Amino acid sequence: MTITIFENASVIDVEAGKLLADRHVAVEGATIKEVSERPVAATEARRIDLKGRTLMPGLIDAHVHVTAFSANFTELQRSSPFYVAAAAARIMGEMLDRGFTTVRDVGGAEFGLARAVEEGLIRGPRLIYGGKALSPTGGHGDTRLAGVDRHDDSYNQPGLGAIVDGVPEVRRRAREEVRRGAHHLKIMGNGGISSPTDRISSDQFSEEEIAAVVEEAEMANLYVAVHAYTARSIKRSVRLGVRSVEHGNLADEEAIALIKERNAFLVPTLATYRALKDEGVEAGLPKELAAKIDDVLDAGINAVEMAQRAGVQMAYGTDLLGAMHRRQTSEFVLRSDVVPAPDLVRAATVNGARLLRLENEIGQVKSGLRADLIVVEGNPLEDIQALARPEANLKLVMAKGAITSSAL
Repeated sequence: MTITIFENASVIDVEAGKLLADRHVAVEGATIKEVSERPVAATEARRIDLKGRTLMPGLIDAHVHVTAFSANFTELQRSSPFYVAAAAARIMGEMLDRGFTTVRDVGGAEFGLARAVEEGLIRGPRLIYGGKALSPTGGHGDTRLAGVDRHDDSYNQPGLGAIVDGVPEVRRRAREEVRRGAHHLKIMGNGGISSPTDRISSDQFSEEEIAAVVEEAEMANLYVAVHAYTARSIKRSVRLGVRSVEHGNLADEEAIALIKERNAFLVPTLATYRALKDEGVEAGLPKELAAKIDDVLDAGINAVEMAQRAGVQMAYGTDLLGAMHRRQTSEFVLRSDVVPAPDLVRAATVNGARLLRLENEIGQVKSGLRADLIVVEGNPLEDIQALARPEANLKLVMAKGAITSSAL
């Protein structure tokens, strides 16, 4: 196996929030074999002198839609799956070039794309997927306009959601996603911006339906993520066993406290609301839906501040669509007014790994873990711009032990 040794590296200990100077990191195959204060002896090794640059774990984006080449979900649903796969390949390759070596797709991606990445057919980050998000009729996953009756529910149709009503349908579809290898299940618990017939404030799914999805996930040793904005929706979902709250913009102190009490995760996605406000219509969001953005845009940072104060586990998420994927690192800056840089680094590394239940594989520079690593100029623990501006500061990306890009 190929041995790569990073010499004279400043390694981020993400747990401690410290920069460890003058470290030497040996990678053998796809695994980190050694992190040492002394030079590593090895014959026929590729040696890369980092000259004090920062070496840290590859980034984890815990809320993406890699198939969303457009912000118009109705257009996406009508598109050829072959075209969507080709677009997803470009989107994922660009994510990798920003330093994201693992992403969690919460609506749209499936086993075929994940397999293509794993086999090297598509260049991109490790893809953790949940298949189609479960939505009730008229919910956030229902892209039909008011005058349309038919919904194409075939699995190969490239939409982000599946429409299910009632406990039996919910259980059946949850089991279908488990059968196809899902790493988690996703439900729509609130209205959304991109769905044409619901309201942000509306709860979606009955408590019996939510409890059924949670039970199905737990039987398969998986967990449930919920699309939720309002405090009411967050609280009912978390009480019923949902582990991952996506967005959470309209949370209150009680909802935040409940997330903390239940040891759940919050995945804010401030990047997408700023992007949708700036350029959503240009990127394909129907004009009639753009007005919904203001309902959640300014509230998001308040939810993040409450969660930070309460010590809630937060992961890094972006939820970007179409051409707006290029803004993937903007989430670092948008949270930085209320979240210290070391916690932002944790959100995009070790916290994300714990959320994905991959903490024994990724998220730290540690012997025995997968060699997903990035090299940056500067110290992200002091200046988060080191991660927010990959075009200037990202110098090398290694995924599963293979260097995918390098400017060294």
